[in-house]
Amino acid sequence: MLVGAPRTEAGAPLFPLPFTPDFTRGGGWGFALGAGIEYENAYAGSDEYGLELDPALAIQWRTGNHLFSWEGLELSWTTRQEDRWYFQVDVGLDGEREREDSDDGRLDGLEERDDEFTGTGEVRYALDGEWRNYVGTRVSAGDGDFGALAFVFVGHRFGARQDGGGTEVFVYSTFADGDNLNRDFGISRSEAIASGLAEAELDGGYRSSGLRLVDRRIVSEHFQIVSGFEFQYFGSEVRGSPIAREDFALEFELAVLFTF
Repeated sequence: MLVGAPRTEAGAPLFPLPFTPDFTRGGGWGFALGAGIEYENAYAGSDEYGLELDPALAIQWRTGNHLFSWEGLELSWTTRQEDRWYFQVDVGLDGEREREDSDDGRLDGLEERDDEFTGTGEVRYALDGEWRNYVGTRVSAGDGDFGALAFVFVGHRFGARQDGGGTEVFVYSTFADGDNLNRDFGISRSEAIASGLAEAELDGGYRSSGLRLVDRRIVSEHFQIVSGFEFQYFGSEVRGSPIAREDFALEFELAVLFTF
């Protein structure tokens, strides 16, 4: 059983991290409504890019050092223990890949990928009492179509503010089993025949390394602006797949939130 409570001031977020929002103002219910826009690869490995407009909705409930959240297609429980430990468990929906994702016909002849429910566990450990620096790991697993995907990362929060605003950056590496890699980058024999691409079966192991930057501007008591950037460079096995027409993935995002 987890014990201990965070030594934070009343009304402070569970974690002072821009990437981990707490809209509850220290306890009870919290809500956020807004909209965001993303510019990113059309699908994993794509050399096509596009803009996507997404509504933003989050419902949270906090009691002590436990935060329960529903954000988009994800349900999660997050807790802070002994001041320096972060634990999170969530269930979410991993998005599908559809043939229409490519305007240039890059996915013609390839099977579409269905949405898959996944379970995820994450642990972080703060290297200091103010969560300026931390290390962590995150593991997601689903059925045979999704497989397993693991992150290891190191993060840094700039500045000394404790209200959840500011800027945070972390670098990471990812590792996946064969099911996960082939979900995004594999080409079966039947797909090779239908698409004209070379057959590709990936073994699993190292997938990628990357950097993610998040900035949260708390403009007023009820208004926030969140922006983000991510660069991910694929490992050699992924880069060898005909689906990976780019050796990297990019993402830019901007969201405006009203909290209450």
